[in-house]
Amino acid sequence: MNFDHIFTVTFTLFAIIDMLGNIPILISISERIGQIQAWKTTIFAGALMLVFLFVGEAFLHVLGVDLKSFAVAGSILIFIMGLEMTLGIDIFKSEDENQTGSLVPVAFPLIAGSGTLTTVISLKTNYDSLTIVIGILLNLLIIYLVLRSLRLIEKLLGRGGLLVIRKFMGVILLAVAVKIFKSNLGIG
Repeated sequence: MNFDHIFTVTFTLFAIIDMLGNIPILISISERIGQIQAWKTTIFAGALMLVFLFVGEAFLHVLGVDLKSFAVAGSILIFIMGLEMTLGIDIFKSEDENQTGSLVPVAFPLIAGSGTLTTVISLKTNYDSLTIVIGILLNLLIIYLVLRSLRLIEKLLGRGGLLVIRKFMGVILLAVAVKIFKSNLGIG
């Protein structure tokens, strides 16, 4: 078990999921739907990530897409998400936000959306499944704690602090995307 790999996977997923950057969105959703059910949301998001980790590759095979191609496509998506976070722009538009409940839109697509699922399968090209599972589980703990503590975190960090964290995570995502892209094209 390589702790450096676990840290890298955990931090990569943490940056993609962007729970701290999503706090303003989560607070807005909780004002509309009532308190977000942290436990239910966390379990559902985790199940999606784990299913995609173990079945996603077979699903891609059925579609005739190899893992390296999917990883390159995923790295492009991650890069765009990093640009969004860093530049403060919206490239990906969310669909109808009038949904209710903790599962939609919080667990999916906000937490375990296309970026997260793409990252989970992209990480398989560089890390073993156990390392990724540990990274997912550590992130699920963070997700649960953030969902339970939304108001407290907002008070502690303030709007400016949340903005700084979101920008920092955007730069990290850009670097992760470049690494995945290079390693799957055999560059550098």
